[in-house]
Amino acid sequence: MAQSGETRAVYPSLRGKRALVTGGGSGIGSGIVEELSRQGSDVIFFDILNGESEALASRTGARFERVDLTRIPEMIGRVRDLIADGGPIDVLVNNAANDDRHKFEEVTEEYWDNRLNVNLKHQFFCAQAVVPEMRQKGGGSIVNLGSISWHLALPDLVLYQTCKAAIEGLTRALARDLGGDNIRVNCVVPGNVQTPRQLQWYTPEGEAEIVGAQCISTRLVPQDVAALVAFLASDDARGMTGHEYFVDAGWR
Repeated sequence: MAQSGETRAVYPSLRGKRALVTGGGSGIGSGIVEELSRQGSDVIFFDILNGESEALASRTGARFERVDLTRIPEMIGRVRDLIADGGPIDVLVNNAANDDRHKFEEVTEEYWDNRLNVNLKHQFFCAQAVVPEMRQKGGGSIVNLGSISWHLALPDLVLYQTCKAAIEGLTRALARDLGGDNIRVNCVVPGNVQTPRQLQWYTPEGEAEIVGAQCISTRLVPQDVAALVAFLASDDARGMTGHEYFVDAGWR
């Protein structure tokens, strides 16, 4: 069960900050958009899902931009336009990903390139696009979304897990390269989060098996992940960078 609004933390340092969330139209991403909007941030989110994204924007006051993150030059251009129009991005949340199942034997070079574009490449180039103005402003926060999947070696996700493992390496490298500019880079590693997309993969029996493998017998929801993202984005986490933080209810 999600925590009620009356008991959830508020971070004054996030009020008025410009936040960009990739893949913000549904699932965990929509939870992050809702949470940062609740914090009073000026939230922009990229997605390719029109209906869900427009409804989320209407509900939260966040700004929806239809951007295909696999088209890197177009994505960079849109980020640069946003900065030119409204100023630096203070918080970047690299959330967008796709965990379609796939068999090792069936992976082609074309599919390999597609999956790396969808799950990894845009994280680097979106960070690269926002950093110059972050530097000029004196700092910022980048939060990358990883996944529990590669830590557990789940089946039929070899390319997704390859990308998610790489994201933790990317996080550490960027934290080192950007730390001198007071730009913090962290990685949030969700466990199995109950979203409409995830429910297509699991039966009630499968969900029960996941909960049974967790230390805490609860079903995670997007708000659980978004709460940690908001903390890491805030000044309360000013001494935290270069690490991954799990929200998985102790799934082992």
